[in-house]
Amino acid sequence: MAHDVAIVGAGIAGASLAAELAPHARVLLLEMEDSAGYHATGRSAAFWSESYGGPAIQPLTTASGPMLRPYLDPMGSIHIGRADEAAAIDAFLAEFEGTGVELRTVDPQALIPGLRPEWTRGVLEPSCEYIDVGALHGDMLAAAKRAGAELRTAAGLLAARREGGMWRLETRAGAFEAAVLVDAAGAWADPVAEMAGVRPLGIRPYRRTIMQLKTDPAPARGSPMVAHIGGGFYWKPEGEGRLWLSPHDEIATAPCDAQPEDIDVATAIDRFEQVVDWRVEQLEHKWAGLRTFAPDRLPVYGFDPAAPGFFWCAGQGGFGIQTAPAAAKLAAALLLGVAPDPAVAGIDPAFYAPGRL
Repeated sequence: MAHDVAIVGAGIAGASLAAELAPHARVLLLEMEDSAGYHATGRSAAFWSESYGGPAIQPLTTASGPMLRPYLDPMGSIHIGRADEAAAIDAFLAEFEGTGVELRTVDPQALIPGLRPEWTRGVLEPSCEYIDVGALHGDMLAAAKRAGAELRTAAGLLAARREGGMWRLETRAGAFEAAVLVDAAGAWADPVAEMAGVRPLGIRPYRRTIMQLKTDPAPARGSPMVAHIGGGFYWKPEGEGRLWLSPHDEIATAPCDAQPEDIDVATAIDRFEQVVDWRVEQLEHKWAGLRTFAPDRLPVYGFDPAAPGFFWCAGQGGFGIQTAPAAAKLAAALLLGVAPDPAVAGIDPAFYAPGRL
């Protein structure tokens, strides 16, 4: 049976788009791994932060907030800096002035126990919340399935060609046909495009390292996420007395099953110990994931202007989960050629159109 839409990639981008499209079209979701969300989605330390990604991403994040409500847990975040980073703090505040994002200057010494004295500048973002990624992704897949979408795992794309207004797809799970081919392949977005004879957009994957630490003292329950205004680290409380720490690395790599490098783990711990006087008792777990960016670091949603029936849903960087509900509604409206959902009607899709690249 031919499908209306075939989506390559069943991470959060593909799953959320499938959930939006399935009530209106015959949708096939193709995942190259044995389970959906194995790569970036399943390895995310996701949080909902309206400032994350900058003002160009903020409208998608803000619009997604009400739809993410069942998956959010209040956390708050503090962006901190040394005295010589005052200009970066001021620029951060100015960037979001008038956007409605609540940011206020604070004394970080009063909010972070054991903070070393040189860390004197702080901005509190009280609306920041933790996202239950597993529940969100699982519910998106379930919603797509209930509406009739078909998920095929272990179905890596081998070839794609356009014939007679249809895409003929060869995969490891067999052959399929669809009128529209959606590239939601994350780190593999450009390779999928090339396989379909479509010009790649320069979407590149970057490795991000995360680790779970046991510290003394342990982070207090309900304590906020802490992020360096200069992009050198962030950490967030996790579970009972643990924290997740990242050196905020972005290391260019080929699409792969990303693994943490010892040097990046050591760098993160060294930076952490320069911020607070806590003792790292144990490195309990470490992992890495891939974040993908277009050259201008904005996501790409829309039909390729030079390839009929080829639709981009890629380049979501590290903000793909916090923007997923709004992005899916915006992308679905573009793909179906209908008016956008009221939740995203105020967002200009031309900002994310592939033609800009």
